[in-house]
Amino acid sequence: MSILVIAEHDNESLKSATLNTVTAALAIGADVSVLVAGSQCQSVAEAVAKISGVTTVLVADNAAYEHQLAENMLPLIVELAAGKTHLLAPATTSGKNIMPGVAALLDVAQISEIIRVESVDVFERPIYAGNAIAKVQSLDAVKVLTVRTTAFDEAAQEGSASIEVVASVCDAGKSRFVSEQVAESERPELTSAKIIISGGRGMGNGENFKILEAVADKLGAAVGASRAAVDAGFVSNDMQVGQTGKIVAPDLYIAVGISGAIQHLAGMKDSKVIVAINKDEEAPIFSIADYGLVADLFEAVPELTELL
Repeated sequence: MSILVIAEHDNESLKSATLNTVTAALAIGADVSVLVAGSQCQSVAEAVAKISGVTTVLVADNAAYEHQLAENMLPLIVELAAGKTHLLAPATTSGKNIMPGVAALLDVAQISEIIRVESVDVFERPIYAGNAIAKVQSLDAVKVLTVRTTAFDEAAQEGSASIEVVASVCDAGKSRFVSEQVAESERPELTSAKIIISGGRGMGNGENFKILEAVADKLGAAVGASRAAVDAGFVSNDMQVGQTGKIVAPDLYIAVGISGAIQHLAGMKDSKVIVAINKDEEAPIFSIADYGLVADLFEAVPELTELL
């Protein structure tokens, strides 16, 4: 098996999602290469070289790859796919943007958000918002996969892989980077946070999220939200946890004023410990919570903050 993993990075630092994806790749086979495509990204390549199990780091360092635009990444990945049996990327915004196009150009199927590797051609993935697990076999010569990173542990960083330069430059000229708006916060990112406290429609308005922020500051936690809270305009959509938001699996997930719609549960039910605070004792969130408190959040959360 010859496997290529597409690294997720910002040209300066490696995203932890790549470590999870390498773990998935190693479950398939031992010959794992990682592509680092970016601009002035040598530091990322050096970080990837330290990932245990990685044999080769392929570095495509050119301005055309600075923002990993799909139109430029596709021909590069397809070119490097020659001789590969598996192509993997994390199921992040970037991975979901690039890998379907790779599969289309290779004329093969893509298997999305795998959560388990059974064999070199059989994988498991969630369907019906995580209420069922599909076992999928691919007979394609090249398997194109995206990986649900919360389902795999991070690979260790004790390796010493070789670094090779990829000379090819693929600038399709079909798109250009205009701008990006990055939400800045001193708190951890949702997808990598060990503790998350999320609010739902029960928060009433965006101003009340300050109650959750007080707890987050005490715990060093990230603050999330349900789709209902985002749709109501309480908070921005970069905070959304759920099937159409961010998939998370922290050590501790505290759901406050969240009823537990299937869409939300699909994005957080793999959390190690789930705590729910809701005044409705019939709320579906309690069916998956390890600890549940039936109480008015506007009384319980400030009391929690004081105790902390």
